[in-house]
Amino acid sequence: MTWLQWAEALSYIVTIFGLPMAILVFMYEQRRERQNEEEELYQRLSDEYTSFLKLVLTNPDLQLLRKGAPDQPLTDEQQERKLAIFNILVSLFERAYILVYDERMDRQTQRLWLSWEDYMREWCQRRDFREALPELLQGEDEDFRAHIQGMAAAEARRGR
Repeated sequence: MTWLQWAEALSYIVTIFGLPMAILVFMYEQRRERQNEEEELYQRLSDEYTSFLKLVLTNPDLQLLRKGAPDQPLTDEQQERKLAIFNILVSLFERAYILVYDERMDRQTQRLWLSWEDYMREWCQRRDFREALPELLQGEDEDFRAHIQGMAAAEARRGR
């Protein structure tokens, strides 16, 4: 065999084995990159929720970490602060819904989404949050609005 025949044979081998292998490696890397982006997104959203909880902690007089509404009636100023905090929360929930929720989620995305759904359900258990929702949801994404209203209605039926 001549050098040219060897080169031609090697090029066939590369084409037959190398090209499919390169495609598989490319697809694998794309999938890993997509997973990393999803995890980074989830981490940023989690950081925002942590910041939100810090805001709640700086307003202990509103008693937002308790399961139910405050024991004492709130002043007008406290009601205003509570409404502002609820507004921030709804905005964060909407952002999570838009960025994470999908009708057909893969297993990893579904795991990320279910933690957000838990947060939403926890807040929807509060009567004062449910009562504020109609005002808070004005102008929000329609699908998100339907989702959280359905969740709030389910929690209201449970009597929480």
